[in-house]
Amino acid sequence: MNAPSFRVEKRTDGTMLLHYYSDRRGLCHIVPGIIEAVARDFFNMDMTMEILNKSEEEERTGKKEHVVFLIVQKHCRRENKTRSKMSQIGENSQQDQEKVEQAFQRMKEKYSTLSVYPAKKSHWDIVRSVVIFGKGNLQNLFEPVYPERLWIEEKTFCNAFPFHIVFDATLRVKQAGVNIQKYVPGLQTLDIRVDDYFTITHPQVTFNILSICKFINSQFVLKTRREMMPEAWKNQPALKLRGQMIWMESLQCMIYLCSPKLRSLQELEERNMHISDIARHDTTRDLILLNQQRLAEIELSNQLERKKEELRILSKHLAIEKKKTETLLYAMLPEHIANQLKEGKKVAAGEFETCTILFSDVVTFTNICAACEPIQIVNMLNSMYSKFDRLTNVHDVYKVETIGDAYMVVGGVPVPVENHAQRVANFALGMRISAREVMNPVTGDPIQIRVGIHTGPVLAGVVGDKMPRYCLFGDTVNTASRMESHGLPDKVHLSPAAYSALENHGFEIVKRGEIEVKGKGKMTTYFLIQNLQVTENEIMGRTENLENKKEANALGIQDSQTVVVGKYEDSQHLLPNADGTYAHDRSSSEEIGVQGEDTKERSDEQQSPDETKTNRLGHDNTHSNFCILL
Repeated sequence: MNAPSFRVEKRTDGTMLLHYYSDRRGLCHIVPGIIEAVARDFFNMDMTMEILNKSEEEERTGKKEHVVFLIVQKHCRRENKTRSKMSQIGENSQQDQEKVEQAFQRMKEKYSTLSVYPAKKSHWDIVRSVVIFGKGNLQNLFEPVYPERLWIEEKTFCNAFPFHIVFDATLRVKQAGVNIQKYVPGLQTLDIRVDDYFTITHPQVTFNILSICKFINSQFVLKTRREMMPEAWKNQPALKLRGQMIWMESLQCMIYLCSPKLRSLQELEERNMHISDIARHDTTRDLILLNQQRLAEIELSNQLERKKEELRILSKHLAIEKKKTETLLYAMLPEHIANQLKEGKKVAAGEFETCTILFSDVVTFTNICAACEPIQIVNMLNSMYSKFDRLTNVHDVYKVETIGDAYMVVGGVPVPVENHAQRVANFALGMRISAREVMNPVTGDPIQIRVGIHTGPVLAGVVGDKMPRYCLFGDTVNTASRMESHGLPDKVHLSPAAYSALENHGFEIVKRGEIEVKGKGKMTTYFLIQNLQVTENEIMGRTENLENKKEANALGIQDSQTVVVGKYEDSQHLLPNADGTYAHDRSSSEEIGVQGEDTKERSDEQQSPDETKTNRLGHDNTHSNFCILL
């Protein structure tokens, strides 16, 4: 799609013709509206345009529509109004004189308040002033003075204008600048045709004197013919020249004053040219250098953008690694404690009036270690502890630490909750179920664990600077350890305080009786059997085997997710957050009951303490590594 071309012709009678050329036919009717709007906006005049002739001309680019418009300027409306007003003034001169004086006084007062600094012109005001610059009597009165002879030598002229060509009406070259001869060697041959070495790329007209004269006011761009260049130069980009055509009537010749059409030093180098080949008065030198500076600034800006993008990617990766580090840190310490340590603050020990502590260990763990390879022990403990760790998320209890086969958990610390005992109890029931899924590497049977629970006050704090740990201190820790060491295989052993915290909360608990506890004397202890209000799947946080999957779907829970579906007294549910952690949902819920047959079967399976009592290895010193303050 080529843009249309315009050419203005002034006739001897003073009228003006506008020639319109276009490859697209039928669009000439929009030209009058555009031209009339320009005349009205820039020159404050009214004009009309009418079509005199429409034809098609064969041009280099093909057939073009050629439309000739006659431009007729109307009298200015303001002048007519002014003349009518002047006639009225003549009739009523006395009244009008007073009005003129009043208007002049108001104008004087108005302009006296204006600033002496000129107002900033708008964009279109600047364009309008440029277009109509020179209009007036001064421009019409100016007459240039020409010398009688040209005071310049031919050699000097060819050096001062190194890129110029003079050719006659038959396009025969009569004269050429020194540098254009250098880069188009064929021009050194006299009387060659200029169209043999150049083609006109703008405007798109045929290369003849008549077409050039039609567009004499346009800028011409000529391009060298590659086939006419020396063999060694044919791989180089074609040289383009940009300049104006001037017709010399007395000599019947056309002079083409031009300069190389170059934009950067790279284009200059590609054509094996130098900056000194361009005349010093030619602004092309400045344009090349300014454009080179602009390209350098763009490249610098692009480099900054690339560095910015790299920093953004690095920042993103850093955030991911920071998230991993924080996840690992929060797995070792409570989140608020870890945040205080990151900020360099000293973490003060905190006293908790009541909490529930759980200890567990593997029955006959010493014998298993003696009969197995170390890697088998590691795999067994890893499988078991992974299941226990998942349950800590399900029931929102805090894992304190593990030593060997000992596993320590606390509820109500570091975040106090009212139902800490129920949470730890449900966690203990889940531990017992999970342990049945871990096999003894010696016998191939499910392993058995002992669990002990006690409720009471503790003191908690961070101990040490290197590998700090969040430790619990107090007699509650020692008593919970004694409940575990004096327990029975596959049983959850409760202290009197833990029994009181779980009583009347929907748990089935049987009394063990009075036993001798090392360091504590005689104590009446209990065994936790089951939770009568929730199912095994709810204890384990599983949803794939729930009979009522609609409830899980309504919560937006997928089968592979670990969630809490058990319900505590304060109706606190642990629902999965977007980051995989668990948060409390205090929405109201209904209690879930289980069938009575299940309760009866569990009761029938329960044996007396004497029947379930087995020989235990000495575990009095099992938890000596825990931070226990007697």
